[in-house]
Amino acid sequence: MTEIPTQTPTRRAFFVGGAVLGAGALVSACTSNAPAGSASSTAAAPQPAATGGNDAPGASVTIGFSAPAADHGWIAAIAKNAEAAAKTYGDVTFKPVEPTNDINQQISAVESLIQQKVGVIVMLPNDGEQLNQVARQAMDAGIPVLNLDRVFPDKLSYRTWIGGDNYGMGVAAGHYVGKRLKDKGVPNPVIVEIQGIATLPLTQDRSRGFADALKAYGFTVTAKQDAKFTVETGTQVAANLLQAHKKIDALWNHDDDQGVGVLAAIKEAGRDEFFMVGGAGSANAMREIHSGGSVLEATVTYSPTMASSAIRLARLIAQGKGMTDLVEKEVPQSITLASETVTKDNVAQYMSLGFES
Repeated sequence: MTEIPTQTPTRRAFFVGGAVLGAGALVSACTSNAPAGSASSTAAAPQPAATGGNDAPGASVTIGFSAPAADHGWIAAIAKNAEAAAKTYGDVTFKPVEPTNDINQQISAVESLIQQKVGVIVMLPNDGEQLNQVARQAMDAGIPVLNLDRVFPDKLSYRTWIGGDNYGMGVAAGHYVGKRLKDKGVPNPVIVEIQGIATLPLTQDRSRGFADALKAYGFTVTAKQDAKFTVETGTQVAANLLQAHKKIDALWNHDDDQGVGVLAAIKEAGRDEFFMVGGAGSANAMREIHSGGSVLEATVTYSPTMASSAIRLARLIAQGKGMTDLVEKEVPQSITLASETVTKDNVAQYMSLGFES
């Protein structure tokens, strides 16, 4: 069995996610990973130099960038990917503002970008509803906004949205769990779900997709509890669920960052009668899957490489270009990335997308 590097639980904040790349000339990798069983780099992967097609040099563009504080593995990878993508273009000036988890500070930071009259703004808001108005201010000032992941409720507040498929994450996890249990002939399985933050729409979408997929197999979720997207709470919640259920058949954990704590609790309890599915596609989760010696059998992606794609799309919008792989002359208004299921059979293909928790 491949040895898995020890991960030290640290405090994480807010939410995650992971999806593979979709349309057009979008980018490839999130972080540079060593072979399974060794530590991965936390830096964004080297990205190919811009060449032809959409990548051909164009008018100079200043891209403003705003995101939450990088105190969570997925969010940290978002910032790294955005910066790495911008550096591949000689016609792009990348202007990030101070990352923050404070709503008012993020509003002020975006207002500063508006005052500087940047060409386009890429924004991952702490909260789409609360940042909606400042995004609208940018749009009204003639600055296109590329809304990354957490969507603004008002479509007039952004030119294009790109993000992961939260419902699709749940569906992918549900089909994996349902099929595995059917194949094993388990009649009335105990299925446990560990959410991120239960009140967030993204978490509710994931849970809804999971429940809908399980219905196709005649199964339902036995128990679920949210773990706030942190390692510490992941440990506590998993320990409580393990104590409450002396036998579990399957467990879906929404977030691989909080999954560090979930796995720690499972190992501490010495439980291995069930299999587990993760969420987002972190590097440590992929190493665990690759080892074959863990309850963690799969994870469903919600890749922070979407930030690289957002930078590329923002550049095209500012330059008045469309996507060369599409017939239409402008960048689409909305792009939802796919959620893929990563197992031991295909984990080698996805290791380059992994981010460090």
